[in-house]
Amino acid sequence: MTAQALTVTPEAKMRPPAEVMRLARMGASFQTRISFMRRLIRRMHRERWRIERTRFDLDDEGYGTALYVVTTPERCYSLVCFAHYLEPEHRTDRVIAEAWDATFSLFDGVPTDADIDRLAKQTPKQEAGRFQASELVMSRANKSLRLFGRVVDSLAQGGQPDPDAIDAVGYLMRTTAVYANGKFGMADRTRYADRPELAPPYQAEMLTVYLIRGFTLDLVEHLARRRAPDRAVTLDRRLKRHLGIGNATGLGMAPFLVSHPVLIHNWFHARETALAKVRSLEVATPDRRVRFRALLAQAERHVAEWNVDDELQTARIAALREGLRLLTEWTAEGSEIFQGPAPWDALYRRAEGAVSIEGQELLVSLLLEPYPELIDELGEALQVDREEAFDPSMTVAEMRAIVDRHYAWALAVDFGDPRESQYFWYYSTEKIEPRRGARRDEPGAEKEMQIAVARDVQALRVALGERPGDEIMAAFLMRHAELRHVARRVQIGARYAYAEIQDNIIAASCSPIDILRGKLAFFGVSKFDPKSDLWTRITMYQGAPLDDELDRGDADDWCFPVKPVIEPCTSH
Repeated sequence: MTAQALTVTPEAKMRPPAEVMRLARMGASFQTRISFMRRLIRRMHRERWRIERTRFDLDDEGYGTALYVVTTPERCYSLVCFAHYLEPEHRTDRVIAEAWDATFSLFDGVPTDADIDRLAKQTPKQEAGRFQASELVMSRANKSLRLFGRVVDSLAQGGQPDPDAIDAVGYLMRTTAVYANGKFGMADRTRYADRPELAPPYQAEMLTVYLIRGFTLDLVEHLARRRAPDRAVTLDRRLKRHLGIGNATGLGMAPFLVSHPVLIHNWFHARETALAKVRSLEVATPDRRVRFRALLAQAERHVAEWNVDDELQTARIAALREGLRLLTEWTAEGSEIFQGPAPWDALYRRAEGAVSIEGQELLVSLLLEPYPELIDELGEALQVDREEAFDPSMTVAEMRAIVDRHYAWALAVDFGDPRESQYFWYYSTEKIEPRRGARRDEPGAEKEMQIAVARDVQALRVALGERPGDEIMAAFLMRHAELRHVARRVQIGARYAYAEIQDNIIAASCSPIDILRGKLAFFGVSKFDPKSDLWTRITMYQGAPLDDELDRGDADDWCFPVKPVIEPCTSH
């Protein structure tokens, strides 16, 4: 592509936070090139990581210990896997479970036999276990009741499982938690944040999930061989790639986006910068148009295979399919949209007026794909490297001004309406996880987390209005210590435009699942399957290269996975 074609024009504008940081749009998000899983796979490919299964001590029923060692240019990491018998009545998606089909620890380095013996006692206990700084991540997973046994049966009988069944579920196991960052005695993030491979957000967790996926694929083949050693076959490679790892994600993840404003700004700002870069391109060269159309066709197939039970999401998927049909029509070969200036911007602006929000957000993902040289580097600055200091010398008048300028959305909420304070968020003592309670029906509101930003900003604004404008904030906060957290937050929000969810998250109208999807899209997940407005099932790494495919040239070509076409295979 020529330098002229990549020129950023002055007309290029990022979407404003008032549009991007609303729950309705966040709840329509999709993965992009800068999503965390995509970034990890690219690094694994670029640096030629090697993954070896060095131990696989599983019995005929698939119970025992396995070890996977990952060798990077600088160091090694190991996934220690423990497969257990689980009573059927104990299998649940809920985080309060106390037993699982498999539990895992990501170990810093290569564990000794003594390390594995210690982890064999502690890892199956999960939160009740005792961990050391050598453990970076712990996780657990349950088998898919709909698919795991069917796959084993098919392979043991010498045939391949039905691709439709594979596609309908998308995973053999589903994780119910992936813990890291110092929880339960494990290594704090500061221990490894300076390592290039783990410095970006959630890379240790994403590596753990990728390795768990490999274990589940090995497990079903092992069980088939043990059941029928002379007849069993291995799983077709195309089906393997179409199997990811499931996850059940609920309220525990939601407050994170509120509690980490600078980090969230970095994520959304990077994505919006990427979109603005593409929309600013003066021309769309033929090769990029061809790439876009191919991806659009694949996205149409992907969405056609996305089916859920939730009525609201089903209706949204139907609208999305119609939106993709329109995008295909508008961008067909010879389309007039490519004849004028800044064609990608023209396409996005047309979509704004005719396509659902979910369709617009999928278009964002599609627009970024053909331009890795513009986009991928933006994913290198998603972490937070320093604490934001509070400026105590700011005057009350200055603080009032930034509240009025940057938090008008918060000041507009009518807290005289009881529906605007319907809920409170708190930490569960039992699981040390965020939960949501109904303020007027449940006890515990006095233990409320400090994440009701709109309400707290209003309290700050009222107090600021009662003080002289030349008073400095240090003196103001001596009188109003209860407002220190929100005063600091307002200063952060004034510096980082995308730091706030611009909705009232304690309102009756707030659906936490919108917050969840906004975060999970940055992880890189697909096939959102809402089970209520409080939790969703998702699929991770569906379509991603297998560990022996990481050196292939198409290692990053797995967005919008689609069901493989495989000829029916009968038993021997």
